[in-house]
Amino acid sequence: MSCRVIIGTQWGDEGKAKIIDYFTAGADFIVRYQGGANAGHTVVVNGKKFVFHLVPSGMLHPGKTCVIGNGVVVDPEQLLREIAVLEKEGYEVRSNLLISDAAHLILPYHKALDEAMEELRTNKIGTTKRGIGESYSDKCLRVGVRAGDLLDESLLRERLSQTVRMKNLQLEKIYGKPVMQAEAIIADLLRYRDEIGGMITNTPYLLHAALHSGKRVLLEGAQGNMLDIDHGTYPYVTSSNPTIGGALMGSGLNAFDITEVVGITKAYVTRVGEGPFPTEDHCEAGALLRERGGEFGATTGRPRRCGWFDAVSLREVVRINSVSGLCITKLDVLDGLETINMCVGYEDSSGHIVGTPRDSADFESLVPIYETVAGWEGSTIGITAWDQLPLNARRYIERIAEVVGVGVDIVSTGPDRTETIILRDPFGRA
Repeated sequence: MSCRVIIGTQWGDEGKAKIIDYFTAGADFIVRYQGGANAGHTVVVNGKKFVFHLVPSGMLHPGKTCVIGNGVVVDPEQLLREIAVLEKEGYEVRSNLLISDAAHLILPYHKALDEAMEELRTNKIGTTKRGIGESYSDKCLRVGVRAGDLLDESLLRERLSQTVRMKNLQLEKIYGKPVMQAEAIIADLLRYRDEIGGMITNTPYLLHAALHSGKRVLLEGAQGNMLDIDHGTYPYVTSSNPTIGGALMGSGLNAFDITEVVGITKAYVTRVGEGPFPTEDHCEAGALLRERGGEFGATTGRPRRCGWFDAVSLREVVRINSVSGLCITKLDVLDGLETINMCVGYEDSSGHIVGTPRDSADFESLVPIYETVAGWEGSTIGITAWDQLPLNARRYIERIAEVVGVGVDIVSTGPDRTETIILRDPFGRA
């Protein structure tokens, strides 16, 4: 039995999709377990770039079963767009993609309410306005529409008619926005049903059966752990759990099924949108990292805030998720820097050394404690062997492992799946 989890350890955009794509060859099932179309996973294969929002990143490998788990909120319109792009490129999707019948759907009123609420906020959260939080809210309020509801038209009409009345009251009376027509939404959903209905099934049952028959399962999350709704920089967080707990709940597997947890981290740190960022560099170095790293959101196109590696927050993420090994991505972005900063602690206003706070407000008084390490000359792009890396690049990676307290298994030296150094293969692939 083999079930591996790939987790983003920062504020998202760590390069998870490339690593997932790389190891999909050794998996039978690839499962997306949380989030929605607010995620943007970029994979480059033979110079061709693919951006995934809902479809699991493993779809680029033939013969794999890709699963959208029950923890995902699905925008059917976005899903069909992704399927169309992949089919245009010659990939077989419909026979290889399954959708949990318990996955909640994102509907037009979710997007409208998301945008209206963000407009009224004094302190903007930085939502993508794609209805993610509103859909998760409906899930908790028990008024959501699930993928399985598409297969029962009478139930769908009953649930949706009731919910649309509630949402229209919010849109009109609270936000002064146009109301929605239930019949128009139902008509769209029935059209979506005709397209994806054959993919909808009881995915937890399927995954349990697959695992216990010797199949290999790979779980992928969206966003990063510092955006977790429980363990992130609240309230500047996403509406789901990218942590290991989210992997279990969002796939239907249990803790004893997990055999390996790989944490993906950039060689520096980025963040999109609002919220605390203690190691953010507002000067020349931050701009350089953004330019070199192409740090613009795959989903929104927004420029990412950039800063130095934060070992303090990473130690917390490793502890919460029982991370067994790290993958360092975008090492090449640091090429040519004379010196590199690494945050090894935080100091509060009273001079005390502290760990990672729970609430974003508690970050305001923190000052990062930096350790400066020597940079390296020459390029690391495309290097596939450890001993070919510049000495100081190796020392930097070794120092990360030492400070964080967990070994580095993989180093990514470029966007293509071939541009990878494997130090220890956590997925058992030769």
